Amino acid sequence: MTLALYGLHRGSSAEPDTLVRRAKLAEEAGFGALWVGDHIALPITEDGDPADQPRLEAVVTLAHLAAATTTIGLGFGVLVLPQRQPVLLAKQLTSIDVLSKGRLTVGIGVGWIEPELTALGAALSDRAARTDEYLSAMRLLWDEPTPSFAGSYVSFADVIQRPRPVQRPHPPIVVGGHSKRSYQRAVESGNGWYGWDLDLDATAASLALLREAGSRFERPASLGELEVTITPPGTPDLDTVRRYAELGVRRLVLQPHTMDGTAIEDLINTVGDTLIGRI
Repeated sequence: MTLALYGLHRGSSAEPDTLVRRAKLAEEAGFGALWVGDHIALPITEDGDPADQPRLEAVVTLAHLAAATTTIGLGFGVLVLPQRQPVLLAKQLTSIDVLSKGRLTVGIGVGWIEPELTALGAALSDRAARTDEYLSAMRLLWDEPTPSFAGSYVSFADVIQRPRPVQRPHPPIVVGGHSKRSYQRAVESGNGWYGWDLDLDATAASLALLREAGSRFERPASLGELEVTITPPGTPDLDTVRRYAELGVRRLVLQPHTMDGTAIEDLINTVGDTLIGRI
């Protein structure tokens, strides 16, 4: 079990000096990775996270964190893949993997906020198809010596990208989401699956659905075992962390109760004192 920290792209951490200081604090405390989320343009009337809360762009933030840290992992939890141009994104992700010397994990999801998807040229109706196509196109750009792709949403030929990612054939792909198709996508093409805001019972139920998907859809042997990552509600105690591990979870991505003030810094200190080194 490893512990990662979510949220340095948001709220009070968006201030440049604070962002770097907290990243270094998490690295020194022993966190395994820093994960950031991906929303580019939230609707003003969104019921969830406040649209006017500072939120740095995910790719730029991880590139900055790659320069500010030396050993801690860097992850997206998750990139909304259908609203990003995949040829450009493949190059951006390779660049982060190279500049961080192989510390990148790429979480992807289909998204769910319709105004945001629409503003970026995608839609709820085609988000799953775009995600599958974009992921296939990116894999070709990373893996093939002379890649070419002809799809419904992206096509290319007679182009290459260099350098290649440090991690071969590419950085680990973690598929987020709780739909049947997300479980299938994780089994068929992901190195891992990511569940958001799941307690122990909900995690056990999701793992059962993953096993069901694994019994119905073939998993390429080259992908190895599917690694499960969970963001739990609240900050778990040591016993709860161990119970997640017993279920088969290999990474917990922890977030504070608020992104404002010093809550994320308090979380770093608390987890460093009570959990890291004991699991």
